Order: sequence, then C-alpha cells, then structure tokens
Amino acid sequence: MPFDYIGVIVVPILIFCARICDVSIGTIRIIFVSKGYRYLAPLLGFFEVFIWLMAMTKIMQNLDRWYYYLAYCGGFATGNFIGIMLEEKIAIGYASIRVISRIPAGDLIRQLQDAGHGVTYHSAEGSTGPVEVIYTIIKRTEVQATIAMINEFNPKAFFTIEEVKTVNEGIHRYTNYQKNVLFRRGRKGK
Repeated sequence: MPFDYIGVIVVPILIFCARICDVSIGTIRIIFVSKGYRYLAPLLGFFEVFIWLMAMTKIMQNLDRWYYYLAYCGGFATGNFIGIMLEEKIAIGYASIRVISRIPAGDLIRQLQDAGHGVTYHSAEGSTGPVEVIYTIIKRTEVQATIAMINEFNPKAFFTIEEVKTVNEGIHRYTNYQKNVLFRRGRKGK
C-alpha cells in the first residue's frame, strides 16, 4: 500500500496554515472592533469563520488522525504570535504619552513640538519633589521614535503610554493625503 502523502503531510500543513490565517485575521478583527471599524471588522469575521470551518471540517472527517490535532493546535499558537506581530506593524490609532521629569523639560517640549506633536505641560509636585508633566497624543506608528526622543532627553524620565480610542481636535501631524481625504468638506465647484 503506497504512503498517503496527501493525508499525512499535505492536509496537516493546510490545517496548520488555515489556523494561522484565521487566528491572525481574528486578532486583527478584534483590534478593529475595539477601534470602531464597524464595516471592516464583520468582513474580516466572515473570512475568519470561513477558514476555520474548512479546517474543522477536515478534522471532523478524520478524527482518527491525531496529527491533524497537532497541526490545528500549532496553527492556533502560531496564528496568535503572527496576529500580534501584524497588529504591531499596522499600529492603527493613537497613543497618549505622559512624561514626568525631575529636570526642566523645555528641550523635550520643543523637540516634540518640532516633530509636529501637540504638547500640554505643567509643573507639579511629585513624591520626591518638583516635576514637570508633559502630555502628548501621537500616532501609534510614532511611539518608538518618541520613546527614543524621551530617552535622549532624560533616560531616567518616567513615562506611560496608553492607547487612545478616539481623538478630536488638537494638533496632529498628517500627511497631505490624510489632510485631503480626512478633512475635505463640502463640494468643489457647482
């Protein structure tokens, strides 16, 4: 009897890849739901469940093949990892950064403003004495560059980063494309 290459090798690989796809899509879908993308999230959900059904159908037809289970579980774990990596690369939305510095923060404030970020700041009293508190809202894609800016200014500065669901008004750096598409009002001509 010839070796069943398709059943023993090809199908488990397909199940593994299907799980990677559907779990990665699911991770992105959940993020889109939390960000309020009400039209894109259901579309991703459709493909997520469709791929999952195809993988589950193959497993249910072959319950005696334990290696299908391993492919399914391995694909799930790998899909979570890849989904998180994709989300970090896509980096949709905004982040709020709060910096607390014991040294005067004028240079950091200027750097942030020169980079096109809106900045709010004030003096405050910390548990160890006077501090300056700086707030800014930035695109999530700019978080690493902003952290580098903070660390260059003061490697011992305390800062927190939080995700922001929505932003209204304020000073934000946009590309020309985003200005034209996001903030176009009214009709051109008659």
